Amino acid sequence: MNFDNKINYKKCCFTGHRPSGLPWGYNEQDFRYLNLKVELIKKIKQAIEDGFNYFISGMALGVDILAAEIVLNLKKEFPFIKLELAIPCLNQFEKWKSSQKERYNKVFKKADFITYVSKENYFTNCMQLRNKYMVNNSNKIIAVFNGKNGGTKQTIDYATEKGVEIEIIKP
Repeated sequence: MNFDNKINYKKCCFTGHRPSGLPWGYNEQDFRYLNLKVELIKKIKQAIEDGFNYFISGMALGVDILAAEIVLNLKKEFPFIKLELAIPCLNQFEKWKSSQKERYNKVFKKADFITYVSKENYFTNCMQLRNKYMVNNSNKIIAVFNGKNGGTKQTIDYATEKGVEIEIIKP
């Protein structure tokens, strides 16, 4: 397999809420967070067993970074899988806390591919453009969705419109 040619991959992207949209917020010791993490690991492993070998994360706080970290950890077991980061804009994490930036950078350094959907600083629709990029370049989407309106719902709706397979995990 030619790893420089993304066309040969069966691709899966992630969408989900930021911590503020999840019942446990930023508390990663909460049993619900830990249960979500276990469920995401199961879904990603199942995707790999189903032939998916390329994963795309939008690197937002919350589900995106968690999913990217899981993919990177699973590379020990499945060294052939690849991780692409779809970065919405140049200054995505500018207003984040230093611990959040550190976590982001750890994932960033280990990713196989980095795509800047926009090479500009943050602007109103950059997150939506990133979400469309991920859906347009995926065969499947794993979504952590609480049922409320917002970017995750818009991404799921767009994936539905495009005929992309959707798997939803309720937080």
